[in-house]
Amino acid sequence: MIDYKALIYDEDAIMDLYLNNEWYAYTNNKDELLKGIKNSIDVYGAYNADKLVGLIRVVGDKETIIYIQDILVNQEYQRKGIGTKLIKIILDKYEHVRQIVLITDQTEKQINFYKSIGFITLHEAGVIAFKFKK
Repeated sequence: MIDYKALIYDEDAIMDLYLNNEWYAYTNNKDELLKGIKNSIDVYGAYNADKLVGLIRVVGDKETIIYIQDILVNQEYQRKGIGTKLIKIILDKYEHVRQIVLITDQTEKQINFYKSIGFITLHEAGVIAFKFKK
């Protein structure tokens, strides 16, 4: 049975989860990742016994906008509803917030997953996003 609760801060467990998902842009700078997690407004974990198998991280102001910065599930536990449950926890907690956004890879798997939960693309919302080019 999977237990969902506020993240228990365990650097090794966090790094293992990000490495399991091959999120090397984060794991290549452990200090930056861990500071980002500590500075987030909410971080929930999904646990199988004591093992961290999923995580959702939210940044924002809690009133007008939240941004789902990270949502990841251990590859062995994917397609079991864990990611959906983590997102639902956040959507329920912040149902009063007008803008709930996230950015993800443009793959069929990602698009289908987020649309199945009720997200729409920015194009469908009639807006556009910009990223500063470094």
